[in-house]
Amino acid sequence: MIVSHLVNISLLLGAVLSYGVMWPLIGHLKGEWFPNNVEESSMRSLYGYKVFISVALILGDGLYNFIKIMSLTLINIHGKIRKKNHNSDANEQDKPLEDLKQNELFLRETIPMWIGVVGYIVFAILSIIVVPIIFPQLKWYYVVVAYILAPSLAFCNAYGAGLTDMNMAYNYGKVALFVLAALSGKEDGVVAALAGCGIIKSVVSVACILMQDFKTAHLTCTSPRAMFLSQVIGTTIGCMVTPLSFFLYYRAFDIGNPNGEFKAPYALIYRNMAILGVEGFSALPHHCLQLCYGFFAFAVAVNLVRDISPKNVGQWLPLPMVMAVPFLVGAYFAFDMCIGSLIVFAWQKVNTKKAEVMVPAVASGLICGEGLWTLPAAILALAKIKPPICMQFVQA
Repeated sequence: MIVSHLVNISLLLGAVLSYGVMWPLIGHLKGEWFPNNVEESSMRSLYGYKVFISVALILGDGLYNFIKIMSLTLINIHGKIRKKNHNSDANEQDKPLEDLKQNELFLRETIPMWIGVVGYIVFAILSIIVVPIIFPQLKWYYVVVAYILAPSLAFCNAYGAGLTDMNMAYNYGKVALFVLAALSGKEDGVVAALAGCGIIKSVVSVACILMQDFKTAHLTCTSPRAMFLSQVIGTTIGCMVTPLSFFLYYRAFDIGNPNGEFKAPYALIYRNMAILGVEGFSALPHHCLQLCYGFFAFAVAVNLVRDISPKNVGQWLPLPMVMAVPFLVGAYFAFDMCIGSLIVFAWQKVNTKKAEVMVPAVASGLICGEGLWTLPAAILALAKIKPPICMQFVQA
């Protein structure tokens, strides 16, 4: 109900294309395209097509937006440097009084540069020591390289997010994943790539989020030091709460089971990206590479057409990354989302003003209700108490 109609339509299109057309057709080719005697969860079975085709869509969409935002960022930085050299004083005088007040209040409590530099070096040293102990496959010198490259990538991501409102940390992480997978070799490549991807993604994402918070502080005349301290406190609490929450879920539910409730689809996607980076195209089932080429090109083409076409045409083109979700998760997710979108559409037709006010509240209530139920469900699962009834749909 919160997301746009285009997102839900893209989900439905991906569900129909995958589970309505492609998987039944490929499933009938069992014994020709993939062996009869492999398990359904094997990458050599139909499941391999599901995973790698969704990966191709995500990579195509991500790579296009990565190049696009990097280009916009570099062009904008170059333009600002030239403009600053010419008329920086004139621009300062032309600013409204409110902007000057915001700038003065924000700059009054700036955080010294040495705090950031020393903090980064200290935590980098800790990571270089601790991360290889936790993940022996990730050598210490790869961690050093990751921390050397991370600041420049974090700057590009934060600046790009300011221009486009898109946090591309996951795409920076994917680039690091493929590089580390190729460098680490077949024995250690998968774990090393995933761990290195996590380091890059964490640094780049946190920098982007912190810059967004600083911008909020600037607009609301809030102390940037107070905002930074709040981030530190929140991160510290998260470091304690997140592992506990993870292990609660991990012990109570069957996390990562393709047929279970908590499929963890992106865990499988990233794992198989790492496998692809280590083993190359030999990890793909028969004819899967050609299909991946096609869907990768489709993702790039759709984004390109959206950007160059008029707004009234581009706004109706599907989102490839969103289409990739039901390829792996399942079609049920798309139908759930579309029912919410249909309710919003009908509500807007009946009473537009009331819908604008009430839809976020109703959607938040649904999200909170389902989220809060997870804790008692986890406790019941840990106590091995099964539900009294079970309903499922089977093939005719």
